[in-house]
Order: sequence, then structure tokens, then C-alpha cells
Amino acid sequence: MALGIPHGGKLISRVLAGNEREKALEEAKELPGISVRQETLLDLGNIAHGVFSPLQGFVTQNDFLSILHEKTLENGTPWTIPVTFPVHEPPENCKAGDDVALFGQDAEPIALLRLEEIYSFNIHEAAKAVFGTADTNHPGVGKMHEMGNTLLAGEIDLLKEPDPVVKGYDLAPLQARSIFQKNKWKTVVGFQTRNVPHRAHEYLQKAALELVDGILLHPLIGWKKDGDYKPEAIIHGYEALIRHYYPKNRAVLAALTTQMRYAGPREAVFHSIIRKNFGCTHFIVGRDHAGVGNYYGTYDAHAIFNEFPDLGIEILKMKGPYYCRHCGHVTTEKTCPHGKKEHFEISGTLIRKMLGEGKIPPKEMMREEVARLLSKEVLI
Repeated sequence: MALGIPHGGKLISRVLAGNEREKALEEAKELPGISVRQETLLDLGNIAHGVFSPLQGFVTQNDFLSILHEKTLENGTPWTIPVTFPVHEPPENCKAGDDVALFGQDAEPIALLRLEEIYSFNIHEAAKAVFGTADTNHPGVGKMHEMGNTLLAGEIDLLKEPDPVVKGYDLAPLQARSIFQKNKWKTVVGFQTRNVPHRAHEYLQKAALELVDGILLHPLIGWKKDGDYKPEAIIHGYEALIRHYYPKNRAVLAALTTQMRYAGPREAVFHSIIRKNFGCTHFIVGRDHAGVGNYYGTYDAHAIFNEFPDLGIEILKMKGPYYCRHCGHVTTEKTCPHGKKEHFEISGTLIRKMLGEGKIPPKEMMREEVARLLSKEVLI
């Protein structure tokens, strides 16, 4: 088996370099300009480096509506989360058909947008389709309202790399694939997380690692709701876990710099496609993947993959682990016969609360080497 084939068959690159970049920078001086939010800056980099292959830019209205109603792009390619460039109102200085310079915090443009289309959408309809709810208490729905219901669509060309959220861990798909090949990995499992590592996640990772050559530990480092972990806490926690509990050259740690959508099942599919683009052949989906509150069923993110039998990446649907006092180790209902009175739940909520108060979670929940690295300042 070879590394995962990019989604759509080809790894997209929209990064300009050399003379082409210099020419575009000169061109940008004469173009209308738009300032973009941090979330959009990160996704510019993701589009340009093929993280979101086969997307070459921000989705058009036809693709947007197809994603909402069919869970595919207009051409039928599976796709579940719209990657959009939202603004509160149509820009006055440009129109469809224009080339537009995009700016972050600096005076130098970060990208060019070939503005194909400006369109609006119904937030209630989109929220119900993507998140399964229009409740504004849902962080993804709230974010959608905050960002605005006018969308700019078109292909992009990256002129300047966005500043890394955590230095040293920003691997692009081509870089990750190169590392996997150097390690002689033919099979790689991807693991998505937005949390510091605890014993339940370690169990899932190592159970999967028994089946493949290596693992991509790929925490999401982008916008998240208040009360989630800071990027540095997640990275430092995983550094400690790898150092003390993983064989050498079996795990690669990298940051996925995009916003958390909290879209549950749809986001699970989106996350698997991203890891497919990084070269993963397998992807772990556990309990309530990308969930929040009580908006999704415990294993809804398992069921949605029944709609995508030909996704091109093997989905490892795994039950939620717990510590069994009788077994004496972390296990799941698939392998442990003992009743709930023997179970010690590995609660992410409780771990977050304890770390936020500067307390060390018990060893059944978290490795001591990880817990002692994390201070009170771990939460957003």
C-alpha cells in the first residue's frame, strides 16, 4: 500500500515563488485590497499548500449549496464543510471578475484572490445543514453569525506565508509525505485532537499504531471556543508524551492550523479528507468526534462514513476508552467485560477543570510527565 492519494487525485499548490511572485507583488500595488481575519489567513495557507485539495480557492455558490445539500462539491467529489471567505457586506472597491490583493496585519499583501463571485447565503439554512442546529449557543453557529453572510469566491495565489501559530510544527502535506517516505512508512494513521493528551487518546493512538507503520499526531491549532486549550499547552503535552511513551520514529507531531468548526459528523469527514491529503492511509474517529455540548450523538461521527464508502482513506471507528480497575488498564466496552462500577471515566471535562485549577489529574487519566508540564495558564 502506498501513502494516501490526495483527495481529487492531485495535491494542489497555489504558492507563488521567484519571478512569478515578484511580478504578482508588483501587480498587487495597483489592485483593490481587502483586509482578512486570522481564520481566513490560515485557510489561505491551507488552500495554497493543498491541505484542502482539491480546492483551489474559496468555494463558489454552486459548490457551497452542493456541500450543504449533497455533502459534495458540484462535480460530485465528497466534501462536507464549506471553506469560505466571509465578509459583512460586499466590498465597495471591487466586483466579480476583479483581481484583489488580500492583506493581513502587514502592508505587504499575503495573497491574490481571483474574485469569481460575490454571493450571500441564508445563515439559518447553512447552520442547520452544517451543524445540525441553528442554535446560536453552538460555537460554530455563533461564529457563522459573527463572520457575516456575504461570501467572496475564487481561486487564490499565496504570496507570503501566514505567521505560524506554533513555530516549528507547521508541516505542509508535501513536507509530511517526505517525512513518511524517509521513515519508510507505507501506512500512516492520522489522529485529530483539540485537547492535551490523556490516557484515553493515547489508548486509541496505540491501538491504531499496532495496525500501521506510523502515526501523524495532528492537533488542531486555530480558532477555538473559550475554555479550550491554548496551542502551546497541546504541543508541549504531546512533546512529553512522544518523548516518554512512543518508540522512536513511529510518531510525527504537526499542527493543523485551521479553525475548529464543532460540526460533529460533517467535520469528522472533513478531518479525514485533510489527513488523506497529508498522506495518511487510515484515520481514527472516536466518540463524539468534533462535537460540543449535547448537539450530536456519541457515535454519529461513525455513522456518517456509511455515506462515503469510497472516500479513499480507511476509517478506524473506535469506542470511547475508560480505565477499568478490575482489568488494571485502559480499555473499551469491546474488550472489557466488567460493569460500570469498575470503570474510571477518563473525562476530558474534568481534566480541563483540574488543569485549569493547577491540579494534577490522577495517573489513570493522564501521564504524570504530561500533567506536570502543564500550568494553570492552559486554557483560552
